[in-house]
Formats: sequence, structure tokens, C-alpha cells
Amino acid sequence: MTPEIIETKTLWEGRFLRSLLITYRNARGNIIPWEAFQRIGVRGIVAIIPFTAEGEVLLIKQFRPPLGRYVIEFPAGLNDRDEPLEDVAGRELLEETGYRAVTLRTIAEGPLSSGASTEILTVYFADNVVYTGKQRLDDVEEIEVISLPLEGFHKHLLSLQDDETYLDLKIPGMFELALREKAGDA
Repeated sequence: MTPEIIETKTLWEGRFLRSLLITYRNARGNIIPWEAFQRIGVRGIVAIIPFTAEGEVLLIKQFRPPLGRYVIEFPAGLNDRDEPLEDVAGRELLEETGYRAVTLRTIAEGPLSSGASTEILTVYFADNVVYTGKQRLDDVEEIEVISLPLEGFHKHLLSLQDDETYLDLKIPGMFELALREKAGDA
């Protein structure tokens, strides 16, 4: 028997998130209730792995209220304007870092937290990004741009973690995917 969603109900809805109760039948025929959350008005999430012509990788450092700490992560954003995801990626890269992508290529797509969320992340590779000037941050954003060299990237990345700062665990895997994509260009 294939697992099957029987019903999805909204338990509560806030300004940005809703809580869902998903009832499904598992492969053994058992009926299981499952709680999850969903973003309201969002049609996808993007992350961008930007490489500069100077051989650096751009990351951002941003305070994340749910964690009460800063997080080092790749530039990213929500598709809350119903745009094509590639447009969202280009806009978010420019807003958060001040860099523009000449080209963006999709390198991965998948769930962020498959046991708790309906979110799907699409990851873009951007090579030879060009600095165009100042960041264009939203009112709620305070973002520091961090450039790390390709050579020794993981060692430099690990040095950024401290008692006030987490490293996004997606960084190493997404970086390796982007390196493979970059090697395909050579």
C-alpha cells in the first residue's frame, strides 16, 4: 500500500505561518495525524551560491530571531511576490549582498525540514558575480556580507562559528554542488 494523505486542516494561522494537521494512511494502513507548518503567501524559497571572479564565495551573517543567534548562510529569500524563482534568486542576491548575477543555474531542489515543513528550497549557482554597490535590505534585515576564499573554504567557514553564531548546515553540501557546477564550466 502506498502512503496517502487523507486530509489537511489548518490548526491556526498567523501573519506569516500556518500550522497544519495532516492526516495520512501509512503503508501498513494505519491512520496517522502529523503536525507541520506552512508559510503563507510563499511559492518557493531560493538560495544562491555566489562565486566572484576573484575566487571567493559570498556568504551572509544574519540575526535569526527563532534561534536568538546569528547564522552564517548563503544569500536566500522567499518567493512572496509570485515571481519566477530565478528572478527571486537574482533579486535576493542583489538585495542582500550588492552583487549581481550574470547567469543563474539551478543545481538542486528539495525540502528544508521534511518532517516539519512544506518548504521546498531551490538552489542556484552564480559564477563571476559583479559588485554593483550597496545592499538593498528590507527593514527587518541586518546582513553582513562575508567573502571566503575557495582555497580552504571549509576551514575558513568553521572559524566563523562561535557562541553567538551558528553555521547553516546546508552550506557544505550546497558548496560542493556549486563546485561541481563550476568545474563543469572550466
